[in-house]
Amino acid sequence: MNNSIFRLARESELAIAWAIVQDAIEQRRRDGSQQWQNGYPNEQTIKNDIAAGNGYVLVEDEEILAYAAVIFGVEPAYLEIEGAWLTSGSYAVVHRVARASVSKGKGIATRLFEHVETLSLEKGVNSIRIDTNFDNAPMLHIVDKLNYVYCGEIYYAGAPRKAYEKVLVK
Repeated sequence: MNNSIFRLARESELAIAWAIVQDAIEQRRRDGSQQWQNGYPNEQTIKNDIAAGNGYVLVEDEEILAYAAVIFGVEPAYLEIEGAWLTSGSYAVVHRVARASVSKGKGIATRLFEHVETLSLEKGVNSIRIDTNFDNAPMLHIVDKLNYVYCGEIYYAGAPRKAYEKVLVK
């Protein structure tokens, strides 16, 4: 996993984390995606993640290159799925994945997900669930590359989202 460190974001890093997420929001817009174009996520969302102990950063050479919320617990939107999850036990949820624009094409998002897998296993959680918009090509590429399994559709604020799960230990 290179010399990358995956750790909880600090309150003092809110501005950096938010700037990375803003870059991702703008990239989604340029790509023609509808995801993240309605005021979510916003700076308060990221602040809440960090305060709740769910905001994580990927750091290389003392530079924050990516941000994600990793939540260990029940995701209410995942309680109903048009389809079926692979497992019924505990799981980690990954939301708000964003990488710094300076790291584009360097495998940062892949490394972030590898770290999430390690963290999940360390916490005794053997499954990771994520969802993404139908038009988020970069995230759809990552879930395919990392062998996540398409499980069906979930709904966020009435909008359908593609839901995926990866079982880490069978």
